[in-house]
This record gives sequence, structure tokens and C-alpha cells, in this order.
Amino acid sequence: MTRTVVITGANRGIGLEFARQYAAEGWRVYATCRQPERAMELSQLAAANPGLAVHPLDVSNAMQIRAFAAVLGNEPVDLLINNAGTYGPDGVRFGNTDETGWIDNFRTNVIGPMKMMEALADNVAASELRLIASLSSKMGSMADNGSGGAYIYRSGKAALNAVMKSAAIDLAPRGITAVVLHPGWVRTAMGGPNGEIDADTSARCMRELLARVTPDDAGSFFDIDGSIIPW
Repeated sequence: MTRTVVITGANRGIGLEFARQYAAEGWRVYATCRQPERAMELSQLAAANPGLAVHPLDVSNAMQIRAFAAVLGNEPVDLLINNAGTYGPDGVRFGNTDETGWIDNFRTNVIGPMKMMEALADNVAASELRLIASLSSKMGSMADNGSGGAYIYRSGKAALNAVMKSAAIDLAPRGITAVVLHPGWVRTAMGGPNGEIDADTSARCMRELLARVTPDDAGSFFDIDGSIIPW
């Protein structure tokens, strides 16, 4: 039986690698991004893989989320990967936080994943795997914060963690397992050139982790090596 995955932010970096790797394994892949017409590498991947379809989707836009859900209809979705995210304004320090940038960050990093889960919960519940994963960051961990700063990004990821923990509890009666993943420090446009691993390795490690997840793991915050990150 062919399994289906929905990936947000699939135009580059980790999202693109998720799409590439799941397509290579024969999954039906719904790869979404804000501007498909500019996602050349993703378009080439779709052209080479009949099971991969590219769809326009800005997770900060409620109307686009509803439109995408309508495209899916009643199709079961084994795995929803909330990958789309933003770092927000650079150089944020105490005393110069950017309110507009902060709100924009929350729309994408927190509200977007929540609205995606709400829109596709029925599809996920109708599948075999019934799994939702959101990409967070160790920078959203209170216990791991030893350097301060990064107010916008840290608070957005901490809020995402809280959303996912609650969703894991609320969706469990429907057989859905929701987890949070730290992708590692990855060499991407967001992570920068000094990251410890490349996007291919990050996506592969997370896929291997997701293949081992069980309902007992619901609400867990996983590091790239499968260990648990403290909140």
C-alpha cells in the first residue's frame, strides 16, 4: 500500500530533501511551498517522480491552507511534516526587538503548524501511520538556553513545542501520534554555511527516527540522534 506524506516548505533545504527521499522510497508526496514557480529544483524533482506533486501553500495564509485541504479531500495522509519555518529578523537583542517581525514569526512558526494540523487531522486519522511531526529547534528549549538572545526565534519554537505537546494529548484518542523534531544544526539558507550536517543527512536521520516512533512517544521532543531534549 502506497503511503502519503505532506511536507510544508519543500522548496529547499530539509523540506526538499524530505520530498526527494520519500519520493525515492515510493511514497505519494504532496510537496508544498509559497512560490512553486520559483522552486526550480523541486519542479525538476516532480518532473522525474510521478508520485510527487507540488502545490502552492503559505502556512501563514488560512485561505491557502483551506484550499490545500480541499485538494486533498478525503485522501488519507500517513505523515504530515510541518517543516516550513522562518528565523525572523537578524540581530535581535534585548532593547531592539522587532514587534512586526515577532508577529510574522509566530504566524509561520506557531500558528501555521497548528492550522495545518487542524485542517488535515481527519486525513491523518484516516491513514495507516497516523503521524504528525513538526520541526522545532533546541533553541526553543528552556533548559538548553545558556546564551540568551534570539528572542523571536527562541520564543517561536518554544511556543511551537507547547502547541505540539497539547496536540499530542488532544489527538491521541484519534490514534494520531504528534512529535517534535530538532533537525540538528544544518547547512541550509537558515542554518548558515557552518552547520554540523547537511540537509540530506538531517532528513535521513529524522526519517529513520520517524520510522521508529510509536504512540508511546506522543508529545516527545526528539534530538537528531533520537534522544529526548528537555523542554
